[in-house]
Amino acid sequence: MSKEPRRCAWAKSPEMIAYHDREWGKPSHDDRHLFEMLTLEGAQAGLSWDTILRKRERYREVFRDFDPARVARITKAGVEKLMQDPGIVRNRAKIESTVSNAKAFLAIRREFGSFDAYVWRFTGGKPLDGRRRGADVPAETDESKALSKDLRARGFRFVGPTICYAFMQAVGMANDHLLQCAWHDRAAR
Repeated sequence: MSKEPRRCAWAKSPEMIAYHDREWGKPSHDDRHLFEMLTLEGAQAGLSWDTILRKRERYREVFRDFDPARVARITKAGVEKLMQDPGIVRNRAKIESTVSNAKAFLAIRREFGSFDAYVWRFTGGKPLDGRRRGADVPAETDESKALSKDLRARGFRFVGPTICYAFMQAVGMANDHLLQCAWHDRAAR
């Protein structure tokens, strides 16, 4: 009988375990994925991540596989239609921010060549390794505060320092797999 590897304590449900094992904390440099994760982290505000993971496929469908150019073209009528969709979080401010964030995302891409080039500057181009043991995982850091401030100045919404830090963890800009987690050393790969 093989022993189950040790994971971060939050990975409990099948969806959370799969997300933890396959995606969370792995460095991402794909603009579409970065936009997806920034959007989903904003949608999660006030809710559980498990809830968002269960709705993720529907988010991908209605937000056009998180293609920021296509999301930026969603009209007011499109927003009204999304407000009726039970497969996503039906919060007008969050839906509207996804559209306006897509426009701001495209502006950053024009300025920096990619969102990847822009966002990874906040960690010096490499993952921050917190080397954490448990209760010392912060909700925000100086880097997430700086990213939040800059994103807000560029017109983004639902990008406070806590959301930005969750985003940084999700896309591997911060490796907060606990030291006792079997994925801590795998995350950078």
